[in-house]
Amino acid sequence: MPMGVVGPDPPAPPVASRVVATEATARRLHRRGIEATSDGRPAAGARHLRTGLAQLGWHEHDGFVPQPGSTRDAVVARLLISLAYAESELGRTDYGFDLLTAAEPLVDPDDNGVLLSQRALMLYRTGRYTDAMRFFDEAIPWLGAERHVAVLCSTLLNRASVHLHAGRVSAARADLRRCEQLARRHRLGMLAAKAIHNRGYCELLAGHLPASLEAFAAAESLYREHAPGYLPVLHAARARALLTAGLPTEAGRTLDDVITASRRQRLTQEQAEAELLRAQAALRAGDHAVASAWARRAERRFRRRSNAAWAELAALARLRSDLPRARRLSALAARARTVAVGLRAVQLLPDAEMADLVGVRALVAAGRADLAAALVATIPRTPPPTPIELHLMRRLARAELAWARGDRTRTATEIRVGLSTLQQHRSRLGSVDLQASIATLGRELATMGLDRAFDRGSAMGIFSWSERSRAQAFQIPPVHPPADPQAAEAIAELRQLRHGLRTAERGHPDTVLARARCAELERLIRERTWRVGGPRQSQRAARPADVLAELAATDRTLVSFLARAGRLEALLVDSGRVRLLPLGEHAAAREATARLLADLDVLAAGGLPGPIEDVIHASLRRNLRTVAEHVIRPMEALLGDRDLVLVPTMELSSIPWGLLPAMRGRPVTVAASASAWLAAQRSARSTAERAPAGRPFLVAGPGLRFAEAEIDEVARAHPGSRTLAGPDATVASTLGGLDGASIAHLAAHGHHERENVLFSCLDLVDGPLMAYDIEQLKATPRQVSLSACDVGRAVVRPGDEILGFTAALLYAGTESVVSSVATVSHPGAVAVMTRYHRALAAGVAPSRALADASYADPIAPFVCFGAG
Repeated sequence: MPMGVVGPDPPAPPVASRVVATEATARRLHRRGIEATSDGRPAAGARHLRTGLAQLGWHEHDGFVPQPGSTRDAVVARLLISLAYAESELGRTDYGFDLLTAAEPLVDPDDNGVLLSQRALMLYRTGRYTDAMRFFDEAIPWLGAERHVAVLCSTLLNRASVHLHAGRVSAARADLRRCEQLARRHRLGMLAAKAIHNRGYCELLAGHLPASLEAFAAAESLYREHAPGYLPVLHAARARALLTAGLPTEAGRTLDDVITASRRQRLTQEQAEAELLRAQAALRAGDHAVASAWARRAERRFRRRSNAAWAELAALARLRSDLPRARRLSALAARARTVAVGLRAVQLLPDAEMADLVGVRALVAAGRADLAAALVATIPRTPPPTPIELHLMRRLARAELAWARGDRTRTATEIRVGLSTLQQHRSRLGSVDLQASIATLGRELATMGLDRAFDRGSAMGIFSWSERSRAQAFQIPPVHPPADPQAAEAIAELRQLRHGLRTAERGHPDTVLARARCAELERLIRERTWRVGGPRQSQRAARPADVLAELAATDRTLVSFLARAGRLEALLVDSGRVRLLPLGEHAAAREATARLLADLDVLAAGGLPGPIEDVIHASLRRNLRTVAEHVIRPMEALLGDRDLVLVPTMELSSIPWGLLPAMRGRPVTVAASASAWLAAQRSARSTAERAPAGRPFLVAGPGLRFAEAEIDEVARAHPGSRTLAGPDATVASTLGGLDGASIAHLAAHGHHERENVLFSCLDLVDGPLMAYDIEQLKATPRQVSLSACDVGRAVVRPGDEILGFTAALLYAGTESVVSSVATVSHPGAVAVMTRYHRALAAGVAPSRALADASYADPIAPFVCFGAG
């Protein structure tokens, strides 16, 4: 991030006079101008600087007569140098360089480094990186004087930015380290903040996302103290990191705010950069028309600023957004070549390679594999560190080319290596939120791998590829984050506010401010978890032979669902083989699922007049039949009478499987993937062979009429259980009891938070127990049942990555979770859970215990997740 040249003015002479007083006023205005510009308010800075120049007799259209030997000329020169940068930031770039030229004959020789540094900065801001580096290098030897320490810091900071644009991370780190040390030694808080900010860019470019977010957070606290006007610039940097993490929606929201703030502060470069990032966010979200519009807007703004380098970056974004919609692919390939040449001319080598790879893909799609191969041979390989997005694009383009040339082996290798690299990148992340979202980056590679497997027609091959790209976050060992006092404080406040809101919803006054504060705390907590590093290890996807062996050993059939081109298909895995079966329409199943969940919610609430209740029951039966028709019936005859393991896709994860006609009374286990199921099975077997786990643990939450009666019944099935109820059922006590328990049962009000899914929760006496709290457990219970509404629901991200309260338990290591995908009728839940735990205590497996326990209840939406 750039920093305008700052520092003290030339020392005033010791003589008191009217001239000296005027110069002192000009110096004060100079300082104000620098402060305003450095705080991200160049328009205000320019006003102060112009007023200072007028004090000294300099006017834009009038002549100015130098006074050799006077201090006035040196002050005028410093004002002009600072005004040049402010005007350039306001979009008057050529005029800014004219002001630097006007300053040259007036500059004090001791300030020559200041002039050189400012010229370098303005060249950098207009994308002339080679020239900028030359002037930065020339300026630094002139800046050794104590009074120039701030200018030296700024110069090091800005030179580091040039290094970063060229991908020279080590050189950038060295400049930033020296800048931060000087800034801290001389108490230059804003410069220290900007050095830390740019250190975040270094970490991002090196692929260390948690460290990058940590640096941005440290810079934010300093900006709030020293330069709040630069917060939009920092927020844009964080949005860039969110894009790298595969969170385009969150990045887009942040960037909308950044664009508004930059426009208000007349930060034209920052506004254009944010618009470019907004284009990239739309591209990641798959909204290509919106991406193209944002990129075109950014490109126009950069060209008005005479910033050729950034204009080429915007042209690249537009190129990428046009590729999926292009009709004249050969013309788009030619355009890509032009953009690549332009990017190399300004030393943006990773982006130039990206443009060339877009050209390769366009040529392949146009049927010109020969030209694509020739182009690939000429593309210079970007030196490391390679951005993850470029690495994946490189693999995707080469895979498409290999397929077009009939090289099936090379195609598979390129896709496999790309997905493996993505998994290595995922393993560096400790946050499940980010581990799940990162799949967005590899969506095209994963889709291609599956499509090519379908083209080859091997059901076993399709199964293997689906497992390489499905729910890969479950392959990462759980991370137990270190103690974070700030996060703990935020969670405590959030818990208190949510507890108050629960009461307020029953009649207390306006809660708008409390809700706004909750949203702010949720954002803070979520962002702090993103900074946790990952284990840097990952399990491999399960081999089909191992899955088949486990299914045979447990006498089960596995069904893995896929959605392609609007249709559902199933991989039926049993009896030592894999079969591919066509099912029904995806949209029809999705819509019927949404309707049946709504029916269940209405019926669970109770109190309906008889005729209306009959109508809702009829609707529920109709929607269950529709789901069954599109999801189960086409393969029903092949399912036999074995227990089932179901691996749903997308919205199918919310189906209450036990209510489908063909599934009544049949043991069903729902897993995120075959690999996740196999790992849970092995974990359960390994745990059972070790020393017995802790006592069963039962909790009754507040406000639930039959909760205490329920845990009393469950406790009878598990003698020696530890129970919590009434005022004892606090979050801290519940977490303490869950840690290391063999079996846990919680009867409480549940809430699925779709917009912020890891804040899905169970209500306890002092506030909510949230999905985020689960990661605190050192040893999660082996089996958990949740007699609560909705907490079996999940948000499903690309790659069938799932997030929610139940998913949080599974990620943390719980083997089996029984929970509800809809609102539950609590009297009915008491009966189901009592029967379930009696069977469980008798040694019956969770999935069979649930099937038997819920058979008599036609609206019990409980599902067994995990090992089963």
